[in-house]
Amino acid sequence: MATETGSGQSVSLTSPGSWVESLSDTQFAYLLLTPCLLVFGVIAFWPLFRTFQMSLHADLLYGAERLGPFVGLENYVELLTGERNAALPRPFFDPNQIFTSALTVTIIFTVVSVFFETLLGFGQALILNQEFRGRRWARVAIILPWAVPIVIQGMIFFLLFQPTIGFLVEPLNQLGIFSSTPQANSLDSLIIVIVADVWKTSAFMALIILAGLQSIDRSLYDVADVAGASKFERFRTITLPLVLPSVLVAMLFRTIGAMRVFGLIETVSSCSTVPSLSCLVIQAFSSSRYASAATVAFVTAAIIGLVVSVYIVKFADVEGGGGF
Repeated sequence: MATETGSGQSVSLTSPGSWVESLSDTQFAYLLLTPCLLVFGVIAFWPLFRTFQMSLHADLLYGAERLGPFVGLENYVELLTGERNAALPRPFFDPNQIFTSALTVTIIFTVVSVFFETLLGFGQALILNQEFRGRRWARVAIILPWAVPIVIQGMIFFLLFQPTIGFLVEPLNQLGIFSSTPQANSLDSLIIVIVADVWKTSAFMALIILAGLQSIDRSLYDVADVAGASKFERFRTITLPLVLPSVLVAMLFRTIGAMRVFGLIETVSSCSTVPSLSCLVIQAFSSSRYASAATVAFVTAAIIGLVVSVYIVKFADVEGGGGF
């Protein structure tokens, strides 16, 4: 905006907020998110930097100092080659100990649990998206496991598979599925932990997928009905493509959570029986191996970052070049 002074000169009276008004919706959204991103960036990246800094030192088991001399990337080399396994409570990776190596246990747990959680969550969301009597109560019943605290959830499955009081141990043992002491067996305990996780967090997947289903324009189904499309054709051409971004977002969140699993393992069995990467970090830290714990923690963060990058690329492909 401009106005003229008494001398005939034109003076610009541009409003201080006019540059904000000229921003696009996307730019304005990023502007509003900037303070939050800065705060979270500091909170997230400073501990990560400090962890990496600690991992460049040797373990020091005795003395007042927590860290030994600077050793560079030696800890990472020894961890990835298996030389550090003997010094850790459980091996980081050992191809001969698939169910007692932290990396393989975490990968198995993540892949299997996220697969079944997505499958069950999708099915639950499809059911809850339909109109039927008592749908509100059905939603409460499905969501209820998600509201159960991890400690309570762990104790439930701990008691179910206790050899002395658990009523599931004997029949499963007779069928040859579990041993007589499943909580002392790494494979049996891993299966129990996976079942416990699927029981709880499939509801989380259902909620996110249900939100995606309810955002689909219902008129598309009316057009499909007029065209004579079958239920499977409507699902394949309308439902699945439009809800897929929501499914990927749900899978991303659950994958990150599954790769950081600790509390559920500790309450259902123990980190010694089912060693995840988070368990290995905490056990190494508790035994005063701070540099080793930092090394495993940073490698875990790097793996999670790689997985997130894969999801983002896949999400961009689904969105046609967009992204989060």
